[in-house]
Amino acid sequence: MVANLFAHIDTWVFDLDNTLYPPTADLFGRMDPRFFAYIMRVTGVDADAAPALTKDLWQRHGSTLAGLMREHEVDPHHFLADVHDIDISHLTADTALAGAIGALPGRKIVFTNGSHNHAERVLQARGLTDQFDAVYGIEHAEFQAKPAKEAFATVFELAGLAPATAAMFEDEPRNLAVPHSLGMRTVHVHPTPHESDHIHHHTDDLTAFLSQLGR
Repeated sequence: MVANLFAHIDTWVFDLDNTLYPPTADLFGRMDPRFFAYIMRVTGVDADAAPALTKDLWQRHGSTLAGLMREHEVDPHHFLADVHDIDISHLTADTALAGAIGALPGRKIVFTNGSHNHAERVLQARGLTDQFDAVYGIEHAEFQAKPAKEAFATVFELAGLAPATAAMFEDEPRNLAVPHSLGMRTVHVHPTPHESDHIHHHTDDLTAFLSQLGR
């Protein structure tokens, strides 16, 4: 049984975007125009070049914000407030997911490359606020982004997390490499499976997967 593989877990770490809500909600589709507009203002590139530069910064630095901070000295607080200023009213509460998370033994935390405020807004819209003991945004990681090991080290120290008894749930495969190396149980949450040595489990239905683990 898969539950036996999680019997030692006392801390459950969840990514936020495209993990605690379905990718079909497409929040990034709503954020992307704001990303592109911000990059155009800061770097001077045109509308045709902005999407490629956004992706390039994300690939090389872990997040677009990290790249803009390092290469263009962008104020991270201003950037986060700008790009997360989107309408999320289409998100709906998910009582089944809330119940599955609530049934997990031990602490539950959110760790996102987005802002703390963005995470709180999304959790409230999804009816998940009361299920989590702590929420860590990129601010808490000193604006270092997953998958950088420094980001995990900073947040895990703040959380007092012991990796050997923790599990990580993520939609982005590369963000599971460091947790795996630290001894965490790793779960890829995505419609499409991704084969990798640092991924222990895959699910396209987080609620159903968690329902096997609660007790």
